Amino acid sequence: MSETIKETNFDTLKLKARGKVRDIYEIDEYLLIVATDRVSAFDVVMDDPIPDKGKVLTQISNFWFDKMKDIIPNHLVTCNVDEFPKECKPYRDILEKRSMLVKKAEPLPVECVVRGYISGSAWKEYKENKMISGIRLPDGLVESQKLEPPIFTPATKAPKGEHDENISFEKMKEIVGDVAEIIRDISIKIYERAKDIAFEKGIIIADTKFEFGYINGKLHLIDELLTPDSSRFWPVDSYAPGGTQKSFDKQFLRDYLLSLNWNFSPPPPKLPLEIIEKTSEKYKEALFRLTGITL
Repeated sequence: MSETIKETNFDTLKLKARGKVRDIYEIDEYLLIVATDRVSAFDVVMDDPIPDKGKVLTQISNFWFDKMKDIIPNHLVTCNVDEFPKECKPYRDILEKRSMLVKKAEPLPVECVVRGYISGSAWKEYKENKMISGIRLPDGLVESQKLEPPIFTPATKAPKGEHDENISFEKMKEIVGDVAEIIRDISIKIYERAKDIAFEKGIIIADTKFEFGYINGKLHLIDELLTPDSSRFWPVDSYAPGGTQKSFDKQFLRDYLLSLNWNFSPPPPKLPLEIIEKTSEKYKEALFRLTGITL
């Protein structure tokens, strides 16, 4: 049965931050990350949540963290609520399947985007100048075309309510230093592995974004990983370059919003029940295809 958690208020826990989707609590040397059912599109949080979305994000991240742990360590301690600190016990029912206990990290101030197909803001940028994040691409590409090899296109982390900005790799090096080359190579390696695993399960990962941080001076993968919020997931069996694709992510919601007379600023429009339900179904199908888990 679906449930909806738009916001958490755990009186006995220390709220550290409330992001677009996640509520983050601080417990000693750990963070408790709770994925709510809030959904953002065009950097605006909708008033209407998507049932079970937070559970999908957490279960998919958990799946991928396990698949990538030999490439780079990650911040995840456990997703098993029975292993959480005793302070979490009163909130067990809410935390079940939608929360992660993680180590605190010092995040790097960039998002690491890998694109295996040209879509979204990359397609828009390409049409303007045949470049993406300072990378010159061949003439004649069409929307959703596969890129061989995948390209690394970092972005700044925008303050809440503002849009992330694609930057060149050189600009990224100015921001984070020589570690830029390490996280670029790791990002591409993770993407290549994930792309192959997902393809076998009927999903194309068109692009995705990673976040990295330092824990005790060592580089770790942090935040979420290869979810429908941080990636574009397309069905293999309907892929056809030359236009937009069907998707298992919030692109369905974005397409609906693009059909409206809305200026992409708060307040967001009211979402019809049909759009809410279909978006929820798409998230759940991505989870089932990748992991076999049903909610």
